[in-house]
Order: sequence, then structure tokens, then C-alpha cells
Amino acid sequence: MKTSKITSGMQFSKSSLKQKTLLKLYKNMLKPRLVEEKMLVLLRQGKISKWFSGIGQEAIAVGVTMALKEDEYILPMHRNLGVFTTREIPLYRLFAQWQGKASGFTKGRDRSFHFGTQQYKIVGMISHLGPQLGVADGIALASKLKRENQVTAVFTGEGGTSEGDFHEALNIASVWKLPVLFCIENNGYGLSTPTSEQYNCKNLADRGLGYGMESHIIDGNNIIAVYTKVKKLAKSIRQNPRPVLVEFKTFRMRGHEEASGTKYVPKELLEAWSQKDPIKNFESFLLEEGILNDEKISEVVSNIITEINEHLEVAFNENKINSNETKELNDVFKLFEYEGIEYESSAKELRFVDAVSEGLKQSMERYSGLVIMGQDVAKYGGVFKITQGFVEQFGKDRVRNTPICESGIVETAMGLSIAEMKSVVEMQFADFVSSGFNPIVNYLAKSYYRWGQHADVVIRMPCGGGVGAGPFHSQTNEAWFTKTPGLKVVYPAFPFDVKGLLNTAINDPNPVLFFEHKALYRSIRQYVPVDYYTLPFGKANLIKEGSDITIISYGAAVHWVLSFLKEHPKISVDLIDLRTLHPLDTETIYKSVKKTGKAIILQEDSLFGGIASDISALIMENCFEYLDAPVKRVASLETPIPFASNLESQYLPIQRFETVLNALLEY
Repeated sequence: MKTSKITSGMQFSKSSLKQKTLLKLYKNMLKPRLVEEKMLVLLRQGKISKWFSGIGQEAIAVGVTMALKEDEYILPMHRNLGVFTTREIPLYRLFAQWQGKASGFTKGRDRSFHFGTQQYKIVGMISHLGPQLGVADGIALASKLKRENQVTAVFTGEGGTSEGDFHEALNIASVWKLPVLFCIENNGYGLSTPTSEQYNCKNLADRGLGYGMESHIIDGNNIIAVYTKVKKLAKSIRQNPRPVLVEFKTFRMRGHEEASGTKYVPKELLEAWSQKDPIKNFESFLLEEGILNDEKISEVVSNIITEINEHLEVAFNENKINSNETKELNDVFKLFEYEGIEYESSAKELRFVDAVSEGLKQSMERYSGLVIMGQDVAKYGGVFKITQGFVEQFGKDRVRNTPICESGIVETAMGLSIAEMKSVVEMQFADFVSSGFNPIVNYLAKSYYRWGQHADVVIRMPCGGGVGAGPFHSQTNEAWFTKTPGLKVVYPAFPFDVKGLLNTAINDPNPVLFFEHKALYRSIRQYVPVDYYTLPFGKANLIKEGSDITIISYGAAVHWVLSFLKEHPKISVDLIDLRTLHPLDTETIYKSVKKTGKAIILQEDSLFGGIASDISALIMENCFEYLDAPVKRVASLETPIPFASNLESQYLPIQRFETVLNALLEY
């Protein structure tokens, strides 16, 4: 490490910092730099698979981390190795993570910095960049609700500020006055795309004005400027909770990742920024101040290199990870010990919509840390009036109107779960979940499998046709989620089931998509216990028993079948209401099919790729020798759902079901 003075125009001021703090800042920057230099050697040797370099940006990660308290969450990105090392994560665990070893953080299931650790209050990114911003909102919301007076810091690059998640997260944080420090590392390039092609404003910090948010610009290569300013901001945010946007001006001295290189960067630009190296400049300053000398520098470097080599040896000597199918499958969901709570009270007649409301209300009473979020769910009570009166009973902190930003709210729910709170998110209509699709299938669904962090989130999905609402308010899109490992999918057809299953969904620490058919809300009534009770997932309801044929269905389609059977009482059927699509009760299905020898599956969703296709395949694979006829599937047309009543009737499979059923009975 050179000790000569480098002319960069960078000015350091000791301010009131003690010598001990200055030395710690230096050591904490030097450590990730030396780790990176070693990793680049290992990359060339093929001993790690990929590397995203943060060389030249160490002052930001180190300064922010040191400015925060150890129990405050940080959500870093690829180039923030200094966050992990400053929080003093043992290096062998980081090395094992990058080699896919068991003592890493993801059991070999993910690489680089795609992990979190509750022990060190770090929540890593996913490759989609944006979601961690909304997750930070959720962690900060939990801190605010618990009155913990903590700051949550989250990182993004200038390229990530082009994503919708960035804007949604800033808006939520501003509207809700959340204690989040949004850190933009403006390092010049998003892979090869320069900032001039990323945004058309002078400074990204200026975007704070549009959200009514305080913002600052800091020299990201000046460790004293980063540390002192962030420390001051963090103290202020703890006293006066609010979001603050900080743009750190810096530069990426190496490629987006090592394979991409830096040929697209003008040589003179690289040379100019090399003169602003945060470590070399700070080292020169400490030498001039007499805080460092050549002997001390050599000692610090030697100690860090020794630590690196010792921990590398531990990681290299660790055996390759060993797993099997059972272990992998068991780690998709957090273990949930279902508690069957029986009802003891009398029952009262409820509509489907009232059963949803009652289940939510009793769960809110049961869990003081449960939060309901959604558009218009507070004073207005939601578009279906399910949460009407909830604000008066539980308050605005726990029943929260959200901005129109499904992605950001799902991410916020994930953050609440990380902070050990529960949430129920209402999609105003199930169709709108497409605007929040990414965090559901890539964050909620995968977090427990990747690094053991469960997503204690229920997403309510008012869905379905028969109400003349057209292609954007009538979809039944459960197949989007039954395909995704890590999600549970519930789809009840009766008020009794909806209340018991909703209570179970809220108890379950795993993410649940809870479908509620809008056409059933005010058309179906049933006697429902007054008390709180639960029903198990993965247990279908055998509504009718017969010998001619097995009919398998769920949701509103169950009622179409019941209506048909009422008009044809001589048909003897086993009618199975699945109730949950994942987990699926295959035992009940197989037992029935083996008895009747014939099966027909009715779904409201369009046919191709739906749950009926998988059930049909399962029956063929497991009950083939018992079948007396082909398994039949009946579903809606392969078109978007139309608005006009005659077109909608043609789209829905009610009439086609009767035709196929009769043909199958005669087979």
C-alpha cells in the first residue's frame, strides 16, 4: 500500500472524531479492499464463480454501517462488502457462502450477497434490485409501530433508481413518515449504461423534492464526510422519524462484474477517479496527521491478510455441501405446526363476505402485531366493505390505507415479517396482483428456502367472474402461484371454510395467496361458528358421496356443480371441494377416483396450464389401473374474460361442464 500523498482535491477534516475512530474507519475500509483483491485472484483461478467489485466505493458501505447502531437493519447490494465486514461477520462464513458451502448463509442455494442474516441485522438483495427498497419500508414501519426509534438503511445504485420499486418505496416512506435512509450509490454506470442514459436530471437527490423528502449529496469517496453526515442524519431520524434520501457520488473502478470489463469507460475518466481512491487518500491524510506511519500500515495490512488466509483455509477445507431431496423439499416452507382450534359456541348465519370480515377481526384481536394493508381498507372499509369499522376498533396504525403501489406494499409486508410482525395485504382485485408479481414470486416465495427467512404474509385475492366486470376485474389467476414453490394457495367456496382457513393462513408463518370469489361474497350464506376456529390446509371437503363419478372443483365452480346436481338427483357422485390448491389433498382425490373409476375436474380459470391439468396428470400417474374412462378437464375459454353478460356466459364453463359430464357418464 503506497503512502505518498495523492492530489485529488479531496479534503478531510477530523472534526471532533477521535483518533481511535479514525483508525477504525481506515481499518474497516482496508479490510474489504484486501478481501476483494484476494477474491479477484481466486476468481481467475476458478475457485469462486462470480464477483461484483466494490473497489473504490468502500467509504460508503463502511461509513454508513459505522454510523448506524448494531441492532439497526442494513439492506446492502453487491458492492457493499464493507457492510458485512464492518458488522464483523466471520470471513470464513463469507468465503463459504461464495463457494456454496454449508457454513455460508444459504446452504449452497444462492451465491454472492443474495442472503440475509438476522444475527447481524443485514438483509441482502435479490438480482431484481428494487424490492429491497420496499422491504426497508416494512422494517422501518415495524420499528415505528414498536416505538423502537431505529433507522433502517437501504442501498441502491443509480441504475436501480429507474425501477418502479424505487419510486413506490420513496412514496410509501414519505406518506407514512418512515425512518428509512435511502442510500443511492451513484457510481457512474449501470453495467455499461452511463448515467446520461439512466436519468435526465442533474442529481438523483433532486428526486427527493418530488416526494416531499429531505435529501443530501455526499462525496462517497470521503470516509469522514460519509460517516459524520450519516451519523448526524441517523441521530436526527431516530428523534424525528422520517425518510431521508442520500446520493453518494462515487465511481465503479472495475466492471459490473469481472467478466464485463471496463472497455466502455473512457480512459481519462478512470484515471481521474483513480486519483480519488477513498483508501489511498484517507491513508495519506492519516499519515500527514501523524495518526498512521509506515510501520503501523504494514502491521494492519499483515493482520488482515493473515485473517483472510486463515479463514480461507477453513472454507476451502470444508467439505462440499451435502443434501438430499427430502432436505431440499423440507426447506421450501418454514415448519408450521397446525393448531386445530375447535369452536364451542353456537353458530350464526353469515354471508361469505361476513365470514371473511369476522376471520380478519378475530385474528386482529388475537395478534396485536398483525397489520392490514390495502387500498381504501381503512375508513372506507375496502371496496367490498370487509374491513368496515376496523379503524375504529384497531386504529390507523394497524389498518392502513396504502398508496396505489402493489409491488411496494408486498415488499413492505415482507419487511414487517423480517421484523417479526404479521400482515394481511388486500389486493383490491386479484387482477391487480400482476403489479406486485415480482416480490411475491421472487422474494416472498424464495426467502425461506434461500436463507431461512420466512414471509409471514397473507395476500387476499378477491377474484372471479360472473359479475360482468370484464378482463381487468374478473380473473381467477391462481395458476400463476400454484406453479411457484414457496407459496401456499387457498381457495374456499363456503363461509364456514373461509373463516377457518383464513385464520389458519394468518397463523401460518409462510406466504399464503388467499382467493375469495367476488360472486360468492353476498350470494352464499351458511351457519358459521361465532368463536374463533381454524381449519387445516391440504384437507379437501367431500361434499357429496356417490359411486358413478368423481367431480373435483373449488371456488364458485363448486356451486355450479351443486346447482347442476340439484336438477339431476339421480346422478351419484363424489363431489370434492379442494379448498386448498397448495398443499393439495391428493389422498382424498385418489381414494375417490379408485372407487368411482371416473373423474372430471372443473375450474373457472382457462384450461391450459391450470390446476386441473396437474390434477389430471396426477390421477393418470397414480390411479391409471382404476380408471374406466379418460380423465376430463372443463374450464373457461382460452380468451381473456369478457364484459358483456352473454359473452361472459359463453366464456365460463358452466354449460360445457354439463355436456362433458354426461358424455363421461355414458363412456
